Amino acid sequence: MTAGRFSPVRSGKVVRVGILVGAAMLLAGTQGCSASSEQGAELVASEVAVADESSIEAEYPDAQRRALDVMARAPRPVENSAVPPRHLDRERFPDALVDPNMIVSGGPGLDGIPSIDGPSFEPVSTDSTDSTDSPEGTDDPHDWLEDNEPVAVLSLGAETHIYPLQILIWHEIVNDEIDGRPVALTYCPLCNSVVAVERVVDGRTLDFGTSGALYKSALVMYDRQTESLWTHFDGRAVVGTLTGAELTVLPAATMSWADAKAAYPGALVLTRDTGVNAPYGESPYANYESIERAPAGFITGVVDPRLPPKSRVVGIGSGQDALAVSLTGLSDAGVLAARVGGAEVVLFWRAGQSSALDGERVADGRDVGSTAAFVPLIDGQQLDFELRGENFVDTLTESVWSLSGRATGGPLVGRELEPVVHLDTFWFAWSAYHPATEVVD
Repeated sequence: MTAGRFSPVRSGKVVRVGILVGAAMLLAGTQGCSASSEQGAELVASEVAVADESSIEAEYPDAQRRALDVMARAPRPVENSAVPPRHLDRERFPDALVDPNMIVSGGPGLDGIPSIDGPSFEPVSTDSTDSTDSPEGTDDPHDWLEDNEPVAVLSLGAETHIYPLQILIWHEIVNDEIDGRPVALTYCPLCNSVVAVERVVDGRTLDFGTSGALYKSALVMYDRQTESLWTHFDGRAVVGTLTGAELTVLPAATMSWADAKAAYPGALVLTRDTGVNAPYGESPYANYESIERAPAGFITGVVDPRLPPKSRVVGIGSGQDALAVSLTGLSDAGVLAARVGGAEVVLFWRAGQSSALDGERVADGRDVGSTAAFVPLIDGQQLDFELRGENFVDTLTESVWSLSGRATGGPLVGRELEPVVHLDTFWFAWSAYHPATEVVD
């Protein structure tokens, strides 16, 4: 989840440490994003390289409890705050929707990974008719982005925002507004999952921050208005004043910078002007993807054995209608038609996107490709798709479609497919949230 939680795997004995490390970091107010990648890269999963297996917890068995008690008694601006470890108070929060003990420390404390609350954007291209505010005299205002780098894309109405993962990996949450709608774009590196939500509940706009905690290895957010805790995958308040509230999840896509700027020339791109001195472009999760197991200590129980834990999947639907499509199979086919909850869905895959969780630099990660999911209907007519070379073509009209779901050639040029909410994520995370999921391998 953070700088300050992962580092390249190097030599040294690795032993597991418990929540005491997280509690100590919470008390210290660790600022993972303001440190360099060397300073902030001590932990791999919930493991830390040390010289021997002795620990402070073993020498002082009550240290963990005392540290948590101090934090629980610390005053908060919100009286009924559920920020960790207050969420463990069952008398105060008897209606929690998840077992509070499964919400565990991830390392950095509350806002130790700072959200971006006043995002700064630049137009994709100075040549775009929508880019009149671009800096003069610059041929490429985004030369800090390489074509294969992963970016998250969110479109609402006529407006599109692009969020480079080289920035999100150090912040995890962007409180934003698109087409007049307050939204939050969230990214959990541990699960490799981008989730976009509309941050409005009962007419009230919420601002989100990182709680420093994890649930089933995924980011746990808190809202600054009530300090309730929210799960990342489904945008649901699970502990606190707003328990039971659900945010509207919006269809966001993750694709390469090259595909994004080609598909959305009039979009706005999140800049590095965040107010935080972070080594953008570097990845604090180098080699994380190559570690085959799920993050130790953050997942309870046994990972569903149907796929290896770190297999990448495209997840769609929920509950009994959940579907996980293996990226290996999808990349072989390029196009896949599926039925989810009684509705037809088509999935696209294209090579060219690097993993942000593999190399020392985000751009150096292995090619995992980009995915997209759509409703294959135009004017009530179902379309069947196939991959021809690098083109997605519907066999009914012979129109050519882009990864963004827009027809770029043929009779339907200019038409757009309706996007479907989907997640590019790891199997261990998807199966933990959706144990009844069907698997297409």
